Amino acid sequence: MQRRFLDRHRVGHLATADRNGAPHVVPVCYALGEDTLYIAIDEKPKHRAVPLKRERNIAENPAVAFVVDHYDEDWTRLGWVMLRGPAELLAGGDEHVKAQALCRARYPQLRTMRLDGLPVIAVRIARVASWGDLRAS
Repeated sequence: MQRRFLDRHRVGHLATADRNGAPHVVPVCYALGEDTLYIAIDEKPKHRAVPLKRERNIAENPAVAFVVDHYDEDWTRLGWVMLRGPAELLAGGDEHVKAQALCRARYPQLRTMRLDGLPVIAVRIARVASWGDLRAS
């Protein structure tokens, strides 16, 4: 049920923290592998000479959390799934290629972007928690 909930939703929130524990949360697009969540770093209008804050945080502190939620005015239909685990930045190799293919398959907007030289965040799912009505979408 948790996997179906994640597959049905399109946006999640990635929480990272720097070495001092200062939190940083951003909305992200994602794709699920067997036991890993992938988040492609897409072409940003920002200057890529400086890595994104989420990338810098993962380099300093790999512990992350990721949440997808569903809100409804009928509170009996609320639900969320949280994934936790260590994250790493994939810069190349077979897993990097597979992760970008999964993300491109899920989000047509990524298909025209030049992602090959950009990293992918790989969250190794260590814990899964959920609450509420995961049938809602």
